Amino acid sequence: MAIAGERLYNPIQGDWMVFKQTARDTGGELLGAELIISPHGENSLHVHPRQEEHFKALSGTLGIQIGGQNRKLREGEEATVPPGTPHRWWNDAEEEEARVLIEFRPALNTETYFETLYGSTRDGRIGAKGPSFLLQHAVTLTGVNKGEIYGASPPVPVQKLLFAALAPVGWMLGYRGHYPKYSGAEAPGPEGAGPPSLTEVMARAATIVSSLLLAALFWRGMRRST
Repeated sequence: MAIAGERLYNPIQGDWMVFKQTARDTGGELLGAELIISPHGENSLHVHPRQEEHFKALSGTLGIQIGGQNRKLREGEEATVPPGTPHRWWNDAEEEEARVLIEFRPALNTETYFETLYGSTRDGRIGAKGPSFLLQHAVTLTGVNKGEIYGASPPVPVQKLLFAALAPVGWMLGYRGHYPKYSGAEAPGPEGAGPPSLTEVMARAATIVSSLLLAALFWRGMRRST
């Protein structure tokens, strides 16, 4: 379970997140954290359908897109993203970090999502793109963090259908909605030490394919015998 002071790192986005107030601290009202974004760090355009996100700049300059509007937040300046609004942030400075306080209202299980995403990318278990990213997100967003965060496109209903189709595949290959390695034993969801490695995923995939082929051959043989 997340605790105040917990520090997460995402090498893909180039940012640190330090929890200030967790769901437990606030009775589920909000999740508060300090975001420290390295020079040239950024995330992709996304939406939180069920949450408001608030930013307050502490130092440096934070670039932020809210809907179709781009802004620069400097020390003391604030911005609020209404639920369901596409947004992203970035730091285009050459040397200076951008530090900002962020709040998600309500907290939901967003802290578990960040622990899973940041831990998995830090350990090299998922990348910015590709099958590992899609499968992990499919399992996460149909489980513990159902309905909490999506890309800005394609439309959210399309993403929900895609993730619903991919989630069973992710489960069979060893992905889980959360991992005690990152979120602790009290986090909601199934157990599992950490995300599967590429070797483990490939081994499971080979087993599944082999089983399907044997079943198909058996069924074909049964039909011929009758």
